Order: sequence, then structure tokens, then C-alpha cells
Amino acid sequence: MSADFQIRAGFMPLLDSALLVVAREMGFAAREGLELTLVREISWANIRDRLAVGHFDVAHMLAPMPIACNLGLSPLAARTWAPMALGLGGNAVTVSTALWSAMTAEGALPDLDPTMTGIALKAVVARRGVQAAEPLRFAVVHPHSGHNYELRYWLAASGIDPDRDIEIVILPPPLMADALGAGRIDGYCAGEPWNTAAVDKQVGRIVTAKAMIWKSSPEKVLGVAARWADANPEALAALLRALYRAAEWCGAADNHAELARLLAGPGYVDCPPDWFMPALSGRIPVGDGVVHVPDFFLPQAKAATFPWKSHALWFYAQIVRWGQVTLNAQNELIARETYRPDLYRAALKPLGVALPGANAKIEGALMRATPVGSAGASLVLGPDGFFDGRIFDPDHIDDYLRGTDAAG
Repeated sequence: MSADFQIRAGFMPLLDSALLVVAREMGFAAREGLELTLVREISWANIRDRLAVGHFDVAHMLAPMPIACNLGLSPLAARTWAPMALGLGGNAVTVSTALWSAMTAEGALPDLDPTMTGIALKAVVARRGVQAAEPLRFAVVHPHSGHNYELRYWLAASGIDPDRDIEIVILPPPLMADALGAGRIDGYCAGEPWNTAAVDKQVGRIVTAKAMIWKSSPEKVLGVAARWADANPEALAALLRALYRAAEWCGAADNHAELARLLAGPGYVDCPPDWFMPALSGRIPVGDGVVHVPDFFLPQAKAATFPWKSHALWFYAQIVRWGQVTLNAQNELIARETYRPDLYRAALKPLGVALPGANAKIEGALMRATPVGSAGASLVLGPDGFFDGRIFDPDHIDDYLRGTDAAG
């Protein structure tokens, strides 16, 4: 039987491409009448640009990237919507074995605690400054990425100026571990399995995780070309339903071994299946042991696929904070309207799934898992705290920004 709709999607070789891979490979897309074609890309810039010029209808996308596109911060700025998140968490910060040795001399422990590892890193940076050594070089995957903003957040809250005290460069995630091993960078923030890869190759140590810097924090979204979405509302709704069913499948622990096998295939991430198991289990290898990180990667629980406008506005606040765009009402409106919970709600309401009662929330306010009002099934959110205790109120971005500076 022929498909009702054909959809072409770009993706990067990462754990959090899982929903797209599973939607195709486990038949969730086909059951919605979709022929879903997945195309692996080599960089986030290619993903962005090929979506803009019509090579892709939708894409596995960095959560801040659609906002940056709509703010005109990309060379081929095309309207892009984010009607669904592709999970929470999944990133970590990894450093070279040499840098880790220097950090342990300053009191760092292999517990992934962002506060103590940040203090140790600050001491290393300060000592290198006194010695007139070259600045440490850290890599992120794109200027408009959660990786860039969460790394900067952690550094700044630790008293390290990301623009003066270190150097930040851009690398595709699959190159991170090899660049670390070759001595081209001293550390990086990337999605899994590329942190586990560095540990497995014995060239790096994981020092903290996204799920500890900002609990229950967004990472990737489904980026959708607005022109295509407007012309194909039924196809988009069917895709959102297929991805939600894929998220449910990915969230079941009994499926994790099969998920790892699927993702490890040569057409997807092309790596050992074992590299995915730490993130899926929350048991993170740190070089000489394992640290349990609850909710390291959440594909479905705790509204992990809901496109919160408060997430979009936090990213916008970081874009402003680091000088990439001006704070004004028009830019804030653009960021707010980039995430489309209305499309998510319309597509998933017939399934009777848990839908939050609001489109935004105060980020960092939930200290523990909390039942909240919802349409459909019951819903538990959080915890969603920032490691430094800061709160983000999406209705008062200017107040939030006045409380930040380069050093935290």
C-alpha cells in the first residue's frame, strides 16, 4: 500500500536522533501513512541550510537553531517552527585526561558535580593565566546550540568568562573525541555517544552533564520548514503522532538494547552499540568508575516532547546574553512564537496523551518531581533546577538578564 505522505528528514548521528530513527525503523511512521526518509548529515550548519532551501521538510535540530533562524542569524534565514521536542538532556562536558589531572589537583572529584568541577576548572584557568599559558580550548557543535549556551552558563556561574578566559571553537560532534585525543582541544560539550566515546578511547573524562547543569532541560527539537508545515498540516500532525509513539517506545527500559542496536547501524550513528547504554541507563562512566545521573536522557517522560515556550525564551535570553542579538520586544515575540505547542496539542489530543495545562512555566522552580494539571493522562514534571539555584521567569527576561554578566 502506498503512503499518504512522503517526508524527508535530516539528522545528525547522535543518540537524540532516536525518535526519528525509531519512527521509521519500528513502523510508527508507516502506521500513520508516512514514508519517512532519513538523511544523515555531517554538520548542524548543513542541517539548517538544507532545511532552508527545501532539501528537507523537517529535521533533527538544535533547540535554539529555529529561533536563531527566525531572528535572521543564519545566512539563509528561513521561517522555521519547532512543534515538538525530541527529548530532554543527553549532553555532557568532557575534558582531556591532562586537563582532568590538573583539575583533580585543584580538588575536582569524579562525581560530575558541576559546582565543584567548575571551581576546580576556574583554579586551573587562573593558574594558566598567571603562567601566561595559552587559553584552554573547548569545542561546541554550533554557535546557536544548547551545547554552547549550557557550557557558557556553567563556566560563567563558575566565575570563568567564556569569551576571555578560554577559547570556544566549533566542531561536528563525531569529531570531538578524536580532536581531544589529538590534542587539538582541551574539552568539549556534545551529545551522546560522543562523550562515552572519549572515555572508551581513554582520551577524556566526563566532568559534568547537562542533566546536572539544568535538570530536565531541552536539547533537540523537530525543526520544520514553515512553508512546508503550512502546506502540509495533515502530514505534520501524522509525523508528530508517529514521533510521540516512538518516544514512548524509546522510553521503555526493555527496549534500550534494541534501540542501541538500531542507532549503532552504519546508516545512523555507526558506532559500537555499547556506547549508547550509559546515557540510556543513566550510569555514566567517568574513567575509573560509574556515576548514576537520574534522567540523563529522557525521550518521553515528564513532558519531554512538549515544546515549552519558556524553553524557547530561555534560549533567546542566552542569545541576548552572549551578544548575538539585541533584546527588544520584537525579537522576544519571534522567539516566543517559534515553538509551536498549538501544533503539538492539535496533533496529539486525539491520542489522549498527557498535555500540560500551560504553554510556559517558570524554569528552575521545581525542586522535585511534581504532578501538575494536564489534559488527558496524568503528568509529572521536574525537577528542573539550575545548578546555581537561579530561576528563569519567561515573563521577565530583562530582569533575568540584569542579574547576569560574563562572570556569572
